[in-house]
Amino acid sequence: MPAPGVPVSSPQVQSLFPPGVAAAELHGQGDPALLFPEELRCVPSALEVRLRQFAGGRLCARRALVELGLPDAPLLMAPAARWPLWPEGVIGSITHTEQYCAAVATRAAGYLGLGLDSEHVSAVFPHLADRICTDRELERIAAAPADRRQAALALAFSAREAFYKAQYPLTREALGMQDVYIELDVERLSGEFKVLPVRRLQLERLLPGPWPGRFRIHGALISTGLALPSRPQ
Repeated sequence: MPAPGVPVSSPQVQSLFPPGVAAAELHGQGDPALLFPEELRCVPSALEVRLRQFAGGRLCARRALVELGLPDAPLLMAPAARWPLWPEGVIGSITHTEQYCAAVATRAAGYLGLGLDSEHVSAVFPHLADRICTDRELERIAAAPADRRQAALALAFSAREAFYKAQYPLTREALGMQDVYIELDVERLSGEFKVLPVRRLQLERLLPGPWPGRFRIHGALISTGLALPSRPQ
């Protein structure tokens, strides 16, 4: 068993991505004592909860980078955008929620971006469905078996978050919830989804849609992953 607060390599998270993507996860809270001093200086006034989430995310990211063969080193934060400053030639993504953190990283040669997101299924509240989903998605969710509708709603939200994380460092384009449509299917506990544009997106200049991703439901959580290849596949 790993020591408390120490992330481990995660084949389960890696399964959301193509080969060549390294992944790590942490169940529980991150330990700020395991951060480098330079990392701690990135969040000087963070509350305890935020600091532990930051620590968990950074520790997972560093473990993923070690899995890629890179040395363990501080992973700092861009001053304005506040996203991780990945080593040169590497891209990655981090997610953290209550009692769970994960990260992925890969060599940038074959990919434009990675997006990883995890959510507690029950925390995506049904009364927000019409703000999270397009009308087409709401119709598909309503047609799903009653015991799958909450998971379908959580998938629609999490897939958007993963897509946003993958595309934003490339385009700097802020997206609204209604700007993409998630083609979803939650009949199983894992599977695929597609992100389709509702309006013209900046990303389409670099990589035409749709953009496929994968999801898995594990315990009370749903995790989504999406990789943007450097050329259409």
